[in-house]
Amino acid sequence: MTGQRLRRLALLVVAAVLVSAFALRPVDDPRGPAGVAAAGRPGAAAATGLAALQADAGRLLDGGPRAFRARLRALRGVPVVVNQWASWCGPCRAEFPFFQRLARHYSGRVAFLGVNSQDVRDDAYAFLREFRTPFPHYVDEDVAIARLFGGGRAWPTTAFYDASGRLTRTHLGGYATERELDADLRRWALGT
Repeated sequence: MTGQRLRRLALLVVAAVLVSAFALRPVDDPRGPAGVAAAGRPGAAAATGLAALQADAGRLLDGGPRAFRARLRALRGVPVVVNQWASWCGPCRAEFPFFQRLARHYSGRVAFLGVNSQDVRDDAYAFLREFRTPFPHYVDEDVAIARLFGGGRAWPTTAFYDASGRLTRTHLGGYATERELDADLRRWALGT
């Protein structure tokens, strides 16, 4: 598919998500368009952020802390799980399939972001070809992004943000099981 066709498709997806998000939000919702709509669905602004996230799926993105913060703002209204990783990190490789599966399982309800810290770009690209993800990853050569959520001290590190955009937990080190990661996601991102 050409770049122009992909952009058109992404715009159509965003438009469809916006239409459905507005249709789901009660008229008297005091939280406004960025709030969570009926039945736990994201509001319009968050739905737009999720659509943009899907358009960048599997990509390594530049932009540093500023771009990362902007992405978090765009996702306000949706819980976010951030995974700091590197291709040279054995525990990252072991837990990465957990993030792949849970990102698909929670698609549309929880946003996932990757932060590739202190890695060689070509090695990171090879890693992402092996472990395809439905979410994008930020290049973080100097761990400036990871420091925003308490990362950069251990690989991997996972951060959880609630739907209001508040950092609720930073987990240093890898997850031994998908069940443990899912339990933390439910507690620290979804608040259940």
